[in-house]
Amino acid sequence: MISKRVLDYLTELEQNNDRIWFQEHKSEFRAVEKEIKEAYNALFTLLKTHDDVDAVKIFRIYRDVRFSKNKTPYKTHFGGSIHRAKPSLRGGYYLQIKPNNQSFIATGFWDPSKEDLLRIRKEFEVDAQEMRDIMGDKKFKSTWGNIEGEELKTAPKGFDKNHPDIDLIRKKQFIFSKKYTDQEVLDPDFLKKVNNDFKTIRPYFNYMSDVLTTNINGESLI
Repeated sequence: MISKRVLDYLTELEQNNDRIWFQEHKSEFRAVEKEIKEAYNALFTLLKTHDDVDAVKIFRIYRDVRFSKNKTPYKTHFGGSIHRAKPSLRGGYYLQIKPNNQSFIATGFWDPSKEDLLRIRKEFEVDAQEMRDIMGDKKFKSTWGNIEGEELKTAPKGFDKNHPDIDLIRKKQFIFSKKYTDQEVLDPDFLKKVNNDFKTIRPYFNYMSDVLTTNINGESLI
């Protein structure tokens, strides 16, 4: 489970986001970092029971401020991702822990390659009904809501702006997310809840994996 001291530490860090404070509380950081690593590894183990995932990556708390207007040196959340095993499986899982009811999970495709993006768009151009059926499923929608992500203001080059599925075709990212309250995060069964919510994304991942491992004629690319 994730304890209250993790959220308390992140709250204090947000109020004292400087190197002096961080160094003075380094031992406290190490303690919550250890707890967070254990939590993400526990989630990885849970995911392994129903999906083929290859590794867990926990992101460093240090911010890269070189090209940012925000020069605070530390993130005020913990984040980590778990990817499905390529080449046959596509998609990934993300969990962010942040106080004040800002924790969330996300799944999908944050930064598809140029080739993958074109392949997805071509699939939607031919037939997007399967994707719409997945998004419209009652259990899926109650967990994930609507699809998110950056999109173009108009049709991509080579696509008809009047296509009936242009709302999907113009997307550049294909993401679903779900928020959690602090109370939910601190529940002893929180990671089990996250794992169960991740399970409901499987029809979407199965669909996208099939699309991205075949050409437009359905022939395997692997």
